[in-house]
Amino acid sequence: MGIRMGLFGFGKTGKVVANEIIQDQDCELRWVMRRSQANEGEFASHLLGHKQDEGRIVCYRDVDLDRFHEENPVDVIVDFSASCAVDEYAPAARRGARVISAISRYEPEDLAKLEALGAHTAVLYAPNITLGINFLIVAAKVLQQIVPHADIEVVEEHFRAKPETSGTALRIAADLGLDTQRQVNSIRVGGIIGKHEVIFGLPNQTIRLVHESISRAAFGQGAIFGAKWLLGRDRGLFSMEQVVRERFAANIHA
Repeated sequence: MGIRMGLFGFGKTGKVVANEIIQDQDCELRWVMRRSQANEGEFASHLLGHKQDEGRIVCYRDVDLDRFHEENPVDVIVDFSASCAVDEYAPAARRGARVISAISRYEPEDLAKLEALGAHTAVLYAPNITLGINFLIVAAKVLQQIVPHADIEVVEEHFRAKPETSGTALRIAADLGLDTQRQVNSIRVGGIIGKHEVIFGLPNQTIRLVHESISRAAFGQGAIFGAKWLLGRDRGLFSMEQVVRERFAANIHA
């Protein structure tokens, strides 16, 4: 049996994440929870062009959540929906289902609830769950220690309609102790999914660390990577950066 997974959210990104889970031989998408009643009762796999029955779509308004989670247990819940969804999967987390939250912006009270679930199960909080962006963050921190006097700027590029500054860029800047108002630069053009660059300026050279998301499938692959890592943890609050840093340290002398 593969890793039994439940997914919250079936929007543009959620559909891509569901597709990655369905295609992974080590995973099984048991259900998809969403706010909308669209396609309720259908299988996400069918909507995504697969023949097998995986990921029955459920509207959270139409079920008793305690009973649903008791009757439909999963090993890992992946959340790509909204800040308040933590209330909807809390019953499962208290029963031991591990949680991956890929929500980029939390209301403070919802984030506190997510953190509290770490006392019951293993929770991976990853506002940007792609493997590459978290490797970039780890590498940038190491480089900053090596060249602490370098000028540093963060540049983020996204699709034209994205209104706010990238939460990932703000997090990178904060992690490096930068001024998030002055040292984060935003570019909005075309249909760029997401590109982040950390520039280290030295007197005679420039070092650039760049990550670009070519497809939203990277989020699904990151979630699967995180789920496999979480299975080895009983409880606690973790970050994707911790996962990458652990692998980085284990392989640095390989």
